[in-house]
Amino acid sequence: MTETGYEHAVEIAPRVWWVGHYLPDDVFQCHVYLIENGDQSVLIDPGSALTFAHTLQKIESVIPFADIRYFICHHQDPDITGALDLIDRMISRDDAVLVTHWRAAALLKHYNLQRLSFWNIEEHDWRLQLGDRTLHFRLTPYMHFPGAYVSFDDATGVLFSSDIFGGFTEQWRLYAEDEQYFESVRAFHEHYMPSREIVQHGLSSLESWPIRMIAPQHGSIIRENLVHFMFRKLKALDCGLYLMAKSDTSIHRLMAINHMLRESLKVFVLYRDFRDIVHHLLPALAKSLPVESIEFYVAEKDRSVLYLAPSNRYRGTEIEAPSFLAEAFAAAEQSHPLKHCSLADHVVYLPLGAGSSQWRALAVLKLADDAQVTPDVDEALGQISGPLMVAIEREVIYRNIERERDELYLRSIRDPLTGLYTRYYMHDAVERMLDSHDRGVIAGVTLVMMDVDHFKQINDTYGHATGDMVLEALGRSLLAACRKVDVPVRIGGEEFAAFIISRTQRDGMQFAERLRRHFEQQHFDCDGHRFKVTLSAGVAEHQKNEGLQDLIRRADAALYAAKESGRNKVVCYDPNMSQEAGR
Repeated sequence: MTETGYEHAVEIAPRVWWVGHYLPDDVFQCHVYLIENGDQSVLIDPGSALTFAHTLQKIESVIPFADIRYFICHHQDPDITGALDLIDRMISRDDAVLVTHWRAAALLKHYNLQRLSFWNIEEHDWRLQLGDRTLHFRLTPYMHFPGAYVSFDDATGVLFSSDIFGGFTEQWRLYAEDEQYFESVRAFHEHYMPSREIVQHGLSSLESWPIRMIAPQHGSIIRENLVHFMFRKLKALDCGLYLMAKSDTSIHRLMAINHMLRESLKVFVLYRDFRDIVHHLLPALAKSLPVESIEFYVAEKDRSVLYLAPSNRYRGTEIEAPSFLAEAFAAAEQSHPLKHCSLADHVVYLPLGAGSSQWRALAVLKLADDAQVTPDVDEALGQISGPLMVAIEREVIYRNIERERDELYLRSIRDPLTGLYTRYYMHDAVERMLDSHDRGVIAGVTLVMMDVDHFKQINDTYGHATGDMVLEALGRSLLAACRKVDVPVRIGGEEFAAFIISRTQRDGMQFAERLRRHFEQQHFDCDGHRFKVTLSAGVAEHQKNEGLQDLIRRADAALYAAKESGRNKVVCYDPNMSQEAGR
């Protein structure tokens, strides 16, 4: 509709007319509605003195002005009541009344109206009977003032919603064209309504009505196809925008801050992985700050500093505490614990986790330029810092749990004295190794079984501490000799094994011989006594489809043969060896 199209009354529903006036360059357009009902007609929210002459022309094009008996004022603001003085002078009938709530009447009486008397809705069972139609009224307190109410025409399903569902109208249309209109509603309600809870309470009280059209005081008329959508979106909207205003009362800037806060808090609800949180938090913060990246320093008690940054993909590395960390924490302790402190150009430091938290952390927001961090932005960052610290604590807890789990796993698979794998791990890892050999994935597997010669004598002569020292030395030698693909194991006591990925049994023999010679060359000292220790080894090559226990028995038989033949030697398994022999 062009601007000239607003020069005439528009019937928006049967016998319901829009009779307002379009004011160019006014983002706060106000609507006036007329219910055509003979000499019991109703004018809803008469408008201001600026527009009433145009409104009167539209009324007269539908009905005589004298047919209007009821003048509804949903609240007392001058944009909808400024014309009352003009109307009061035009009234020619004694039964004309001003329909409103007592809370608005207490203020409207200051117009000093002479002809219009007050008809308070709470005194008439919250309804106005108009022959074949009834106007129902419902209180919507604090939307936007204590006595605010709305009107519903049961004949047409039109909700005259007062300020609710109103919108700013930089490019005004009489009817909302599509769902994009909600952005105009958002801008209006975020600053005009006190809180989400108040909005939800008011809207919930209206949903029982069969609403087919919403006719607000401001913005655009909402047809039936958009009614449910607008209710749903408005109930989820964060309001009370001016509650966060500290120094800036610009609606657009406060909306940007509110959008940043809303989107940021949504991130903490939707995501649990810390990397996902930071990834989605960046564009949310960019609504009000030109944030390019975020880094985190987490100081846990009695631990080094954990550094989480884009460079390590927020997986975290432990570093020494940078010098500025203590300075930032000290600055935070001198003020509100959630206050940010900007200590450098293009950087905002946001201390987290002050007070009783087990951890203290610092978020470092790197900016694209020297953007000003206003008190309003500071307040929003303060609200974000709580959930952000929870996310950091959760990440640190997860890391600690994972570290403890790894430590427990390592303790379960690694012998604490020698660092070699345990029998527990051997069964799992070696079974996979043998299966790979059976399927031809690897060329072969050779088992080298070994133990320390005369180990009991070492313990008896030099003590168990010295015996442990010998076992540790053998463990180090075995670990050094093995590759990553091999599995070195402490079977128990002084007995060791190495499962070697090899091409032939000869490879295992050479491995065992190198280890034997290396160990023989070592010297041990105990209380001034210098001595040498030797080991014996038995070697067996895995046969296709042979089980682990059979392989161990054959290698053990070769080891027994090495012991029986004089020790300090390597013996390869021979089928003629008795596998039942004991040492």
